[in-house]
Amino acid sequence: MASFDTETSGLDIGNDRIVTAALVRPNGQTLEWLSNLDGAEIPEDAARIHGISTEHAHTHGRPAKRVIEEITDAIAGELSAGGASLVVMNAPFDLPLLDAECGRYGIETVTDRIGRVEPVIDPLVLDRHLDRYRKGRRNLETLAAHYGVTLTDAHTAKADAQAALDVAVQIAERYEQVQLPASEMHLLQVQWHAEWAVNYQAHLRRKGRHDAVVDGSWPLIPAPRKEGE
Repeated sequence: MASFDTETSGLDIGNDRIVTAALVRPNGQTLEWLSNLDGAEIPEDAARIHGISTEHAHTHGRPAKRVIEEITDAIAGELSAGGASLVVMNAPFDLPLLDAECGRYGIETVTDRIGRVEPVIDPLVLDRHLDRYRKGRRNLETLAAHYGVTLTDAHTAKADAQAALDVAVQIAERYEQVQLPASEMHLLQVQWHAEWAVNYQAHLRRKGRHDAVVDGSWPLIPAPRKEGE
C-alpha cells in the first residue's frame, strides 16, 4: 500500500489549495511537495494547524502547477502498478481537492490518466464501520492513539500519511473481515460510507438540522455543476 496526505489552505474543496503533500510508497520512499500556491494566501487559522505561512510557501514552494502535475502523476503511477492500493484518511476530502487543483491548471486528473481512482483504503471509513459504537472523535490523532500507532509531527503531510498507513495495517490485523483483496475492500467501503452518510444525515435532522445533507459519495465526490450545465 502507498499512502497519501495533504495539508491545505482550508476546507473548501472547490476553492482552497494544496499547500504540502506527501506520498509514502510501498518501498519506503516518501515523495514530498511544497507549493507556492501560485501566489494565493494561507489563512492564519490554517497556518496555525500545519505551521506553514504564506510567506514560507511563496518563498520556498515550487510552482503550484508543477506540484499538482507531479502529485497526480505519482498517484496514477502507484495505482496503475499491479496489486497496488492507496491509503487516504478521509479520502472524500483529499482526492476531490486534488481533482479541483487539476481543473484549476488544466491538468489531467488521476481518473483521466488511468480511468479510475481505486483501490483506495480509508482508515476513517473502516473504523467507523468496524467499531461504530465507540464514542469520541475519529480524527487521525485519535485513531493513531486507539490503534497504538506513533504519530509525531501531526498535521505534517509526511507524518500523517505514514500514520494513516500504519492505522490501516493495524485495523486489518485486528479485524479478520477486512483481510480481503484491496479491490473488494474498495467496493465495501463505497457501501459502508454511503450507509454512514444516510445514518449521520438522519441523526443531524433529528437534532434539528432539518436541511442537513451528508454526501455519501466515496472516495471521490461529484464536482459541483456550473450554471448552464
